[in-house]
Amino acid sequence: MFDVRKAILPDAGKIFVLYKKVAVLPEGIARNTKEVTHDYIHHFMQQSAENGIELVIDNPADKNEIIAEIHCYKWGIEKFSHVFTELTIAVSPDFHGQGLGKLIFTHLLNYIESERPDVLRVELAAQESNEKAINFYKKLGFVPEGRFENRIKMNDGKFEADVPMAWFNKNFSK
Repeated sequence: MFDVRKAILPDAGKIFVLYKKVAVLPEGIARNTKEVTHDYIHHFMQQSAENGIELVIDNPADKNEIIAEIHCYKWGIEKFSHVFTELTIAVSPDFHGQGLGKLIFTHLLNYIESERPDVLRVELAAQESNEKAINFYKKLGFVPEGRFENRIKMNDGKFEADVPMAWFNKNFSK
């Protein structure tokens, strides 16, 4: 029913709409709606196309809507040439609970295992209060690697930790 495909440049507008929807949610992406700009979308799409991977899922009932997106890429620094970082996943709130996060994440990790032996680790960070996301990432094989204390400033002015996590490619070859 849902098909995962690589993102292409003409998807930028649809990804922008998706990110605006997800940014509203407290457990959504780290950026608020004002910070989701066309420049931001263009930046990560360009980085992913040049140095990483970006996948999307179209709405099967409306090909003009993207309902899930995931991306990660290399920084371009030689010492970190084995790392995909800046991982972000967005699933439309209208499609939560339908397994899209697992589907697109599984495709991403399978792609890295089969096509990217140059990538040893994939990194992400999850907000400490988002236990659902942390448990989801653990089920996918990510391991917590500590805490960045007081890294996230909440809307009420309080601070929360970010939990860095990593997944390791079993097919990495130097």
